[in-house]
Amino acid sequence: MTTLDPKTTALILIDLQQGILPHAGGPRSGAEVVATARTLATRFREAGAPVVLVHVGFTPDTMPSQNVDRPSLPPQGTPPEFSELVPELHQPGDIVVLKHHWGAFTGTDLDLHLRRHGVRTLVIAGISTNMGVESTARSGWELSYDIVIAEDACASRSAELHAFAIQNILPHIARVVASKDIVLAD
Repeated sequence: MTTLDPKTTALILIDLQQGILPHAGGPRSGAEVVATARTLATRFREAGAPVVLVHVGFTPDTMPSQNVDRPSLPPQGTPPEFSELVPELHQPGDIVVLKHHWGAFTGTDLDLHLRRHGVRTLVIAGISTNMGVESTARSGWELSYDIVIAEDACASRSAELHAFAIQNILPHIARVVASKDIVLAD
């Protein structure tokens, strides 16, 4: 069990949105990630801990550099429906952050929100494990937050990409646990 203080812990759900869910290819589907994330978010809300919903969208003015070997973003940006959070995920009191990079900290006010709430520990989940989740975890760790990854509330384009991040990268900066093993208690 991983026991966390709800007064100093926040749940950050990454890219559970219309344009990303169809790309979850393993080890679980986008629908499975959303179901686990909803249960986890309910537990956090009931304990009085902040829930942060991060979604991503791009316009030509907000897009990161595409001067790369394998550009992956459409030059015109993403349509508005791409960024829409899955239905009924957002609840009153949740913090919503729109990002324009893989990680949720770059160019956003996420760190300010968390510090104003007295947060020191981040539980992170979402899609994709090796992109948005990992990038957010790295930045959070670099900002001196304690990081917990809810592994069963994450997925990637493939089970192999997910496994690489979970086995080789995230254990160096986080505790990787099953969501059922997260206990919120003072």
